[in-house]
Amino acid sequence: MAQNGTSANGVSDDMPLPKPVKVQDIRHTKIFIDNAWHTSRRGRTFPTFNPATGVKICDVEEADKEDVDKAVEAAKVAGKRGSPWRRMDASSRGRLLHKLADLVERDQLLLATLESMDTGKPFLQSFFIDLDGSIKTLRYYAGWTDKIQGKSLPVDDSFVCLTRHEPVGVCGAIIPWNFPLLMFMWKIAPALSCGNTVVIKPAEQTPLTALHVGSLIKEAGFPPGVVNIVPGFGPTAGAAIANHMGIDKVAFTGSTEVGQLIKEASAKSNLKRVTLELGGKNPCIVFADCDMQLAVEETQKGAFYNQGQCCTAASRVFVEESIYEEFVRRSVENTKNIVIGDPLDPQTSHGPQIDRQQFDKIMDLIESGKKEGARLEHGGAAVDEKGLFIQPTIFSGVEDHMSIAQEEIFGPVQCIFSFKSQQEVIERANRSKYGLVSAVFTTSMEKALSVSAALETGTVWINCFNALHAQTPFGGYKMSGNGRELGEYALAEYSEVKAVTIKLSETL
Repeated sequence: MAQNGTSANGVSDDMPLPKPVKVQDIRHTKIFIDNAWHTSRRGRTFPTFNPATGVKICDVEEADKEDVDKAVEAAKVAGKRGSPWRRMDASSRGRLLHKLADLVERDQLLLATLESMDTGKPFLQSFFIDLDGSIKTLRYYAGWTDKIQGKSLPVDDSFVCLTRHEPVGVCGAIIPWNFPLLMFMWKIAPALSCGNTVVIKPAEQTPLTALHVGSLIKEAGFPPGVVNIVPGFGPTAGAAIANHMGIDKVAFTGSTEVGQLIKEASAKSNLKRVTLELGGKNPCIVFADCDMQLAVEETQKGAFYNQGQCCTAASRVFVEESIYEEFVRRSVENTKNIVIGDPLDPQTSHGPQIDRQQFDKIMDLIESGKKEGARLEHGGAAVDEKGLFIQPTIFSGVEDHMSIAQEEIFGPVQCIFSFKSQQEVIERANRSKYGLVSAVFTTSMEKALSVSAALETGTVWINCFNALHAQTPFGGYKMSGNGRELGEYALAEYSEVKAVTIKLSETL
């Protein structure tokens, strides 16, 4: 996601601007199983649209339960003992992941263009953030393949105990539409690093980059069945993955409500492992001693990046009372620099929402903010009558009981609250069912560390926002999910630990 030191469109001012490529025909629109392209068992397709224009890009084959069954069987065969994938040494797995990273890097312009066409996110953000993060994630886990190791444990009497880290088996993955390529890599990279096989369902709104990567997986030389891609819908293909008796683990990124359904399906099927990266209503605490311009810019990156369609969105900005009015004024001025327009124009920093359903939900919440007494400082309206573009919106005077303070908006709405004391703001920040990320802005490191220890979130950023790295674990407390993605911590989610105890001869 957004990195520090970049402008709103994800690139520094002195960096040469890449340009999107022309995409005449979409080559990969079928289901990818066993390193081959398949049509739907039921003969169904579904359209994918460009949210910036409303124009259909292409039709994609729709996977259903039968297709998921076929993909799971291919994954089981690919991962069985004695298969080429299971016999492959760890360093060779690493070389395959590096090769895949090389191919993604080769096709970076094409993939960034497809990502922007399918999601509506600005092209430069796709290129410099999503693609860069995808490549770094692959290379990071490529380096881990031959470093996943067990321990020798001292035990009582004349025994020695060793632990082995073994693959979980077939891993199902269900990924969202807001970061389709990046989430694809967050799922497959640690899974493959540990020696698992994968069945992955991209979101129905945004399947195109995942399917193109399927062709790169084959080109890289991964054995058939190691990665299988089943584009389709949540209630059909997604539910089939969650309920499947042949899938040993599911990783899901999306809404808390769907995460609960997946966990229930796991319990009712084969008690498959589940990792969930879910919603957030993320607090940012801005103290009076902060670098105010930095705080303004970083909280707005957090609020408006990817049109606010981020689980990490900076959706509750608490500002100390003595600087509140100035912070609001500067935030409004800063918002005027945001460029709304065609996502494929390198100057654009703000694109459309993903679809009409999401657009309507955001507009309803904006209207609720007005009715419940928050002050609309900027935006609050659609850019035009027919499109999916919403103006970056700022509310001040937001109170904790308001709908915009409680619900995950998943749109370009910044809510600014006022607070008086450190103890008060910590209590209010933690007064949420979510616990994904938070941020603290202050020049006092003692205060920053004290507050970060008190915040009930899986990530705390100090004087920055959306500073995500492949090396750093990511996940939430409370209803923001279970488990961790990225970093060394993710490897535990894709490994089984086996203890081997050996009786030693007493004569030794």
